[in-house]
Amino acid sequence: MSAHTSDHTDSTDTAAAAAEPESPAVLPLLSEPRDGVPFVIDTPAGLERAATALAAGTGPAGVDAERASGFRYGQRAFLVQIRREGAGTWLIDPEPFEDLRVIDDALDGVEWILHAASQDLPGLAELGMHPSTLFDTELAARLAGLPRVGLAAVIESQLGFTLAKEHSAADWSKRPLPEPWLRYAALDVEVLAELRESLTELLDQDGKLAIAEEEFEHIRRTPPAAPRVDPWRRTSGLHQLRDRRQLAVVREIWQEREDLAERRDVAPGRLIPDSAIIAAAKAMPSTVPQLLATKGFHGRAAQKEAPRWLKCISDARKLTDLPPLHIPTNAPPPPRIWAERDPEAAARLQTARPRIAQHALTLDMPLENLLTPDHLRRLAWRPPAEISLESVSAALADVGARAWQIEQVAGIITVAFLEPEPLADKTRQGAPGAPAV
Repeated sequence: MSAHTSDHTDSTDTAAAAAEPESPAVLPLLSEPRDGVPFVIDTPAGLERAATALAAGTGPAGVDAERASGFRYGQRAFLVQIRREGAGTWLIDPEPFEDLRVIDDALDGVEWILHAASQDLPGLAELGMHPSTLFDTELAARLAGLPRVGLAAVIESQLGFTLAKEHSAADWSKRPLPEPWLRYAALDVEVLAELRESLTELLDQDGKLAIAEEEFEHIRRTPPAAPRVDPWRRTSGLHQLRDRRQLAVVREIWQEREDLAERRDVAPGRLIPDSAIIAAAKAMPSTVPQLLATKGFHGRAAQKEAPRWLKCISDARKLTDLPPLHIPTNAPPPPRIWAERDPEAAARLQTARPRIAQHALTLDMPLENLLTPDHLRRLAWRPPAEISLESVSAALADVGARAWQIEQVAGIITVAFLEPEPLADKTRQGAPGAPAV
């Protein structure tokens, strides 16, 4: 609309303005920490100053950690960010220190606020840092039913401004860390306390605060996952192989790559990718030139370490104790084959799952947060001998469901298992278009 010098507005302009679509509000960008970009703490004296300041602060502490996934071996933290009211923001480089227990002591009894806590807690635990209590803003957003749960999106919806996330996939093992990266790192904890307050109010309004607190405590108390049996079986593309000798090649190369990556402190995939291991296993070359000529065999260490990889293939050729195609598991088979193998189990799952999904919609939370899908599959495949509310509740507890989840879904599952709906013929036959279970 053009500007007018008179006090009144032309009726034509008024009509035009009414017809114009309303432009989306441009939210302010949070681009600078309120106290400026902190210096990185990398000396014992600096660490003591940080501990003293954090101990003297008030309220919860916003905590975050930056890793170098895809660059370095393992998932250790290369930068720890902490902000607490009255203490300001502290950026700590863990590399010069044996651990950060002095910081953990300073925060004893203090609630930690993290976003997607399960990603950072293992690395923080390696540094001797363990929260006394926990608030996970990402999980809180999920339970509150927010459509997007990334940190920037949650800040945008709850606090009304945007947060730049341009350095999330950076190599945080780099030293010195560039100043823009440090600004980004400081901003990650800048408003976690305010975000916690907003999400707490939202959860309380919906009657979900107690549920959230139970979930936070579950994350805090969950121990690190036990080492996987045959971790090499997670090699991407392994399903393409149907020969045990080829599996032996994958196992030998994978383990050699793992050992070399750990010694060099580099992500295994930066030596040779999984696809190169699968290509070598398929081709089974017997000479270095043949290996290097194998389509798909590439990577930074493909040529330089070719004799190393070829030896793995040679060793696999000589083995008499070959790995089985599959390892035993107590997990149910894929639901797509239930209708043939156990129609009653398929009917139980087909009946219970949509009812639980509908209840999740009623609660306005994702289905996987209401009940882990694997928990339902295990119960449907091998239900209690006698179906009752008590036996189903006990079975849910045995597979790891939390008390609030059992309270919400045990009745639904009990009724579904007692009176399962009959399978449609196309489901029983496994025909295309059968309902997903």
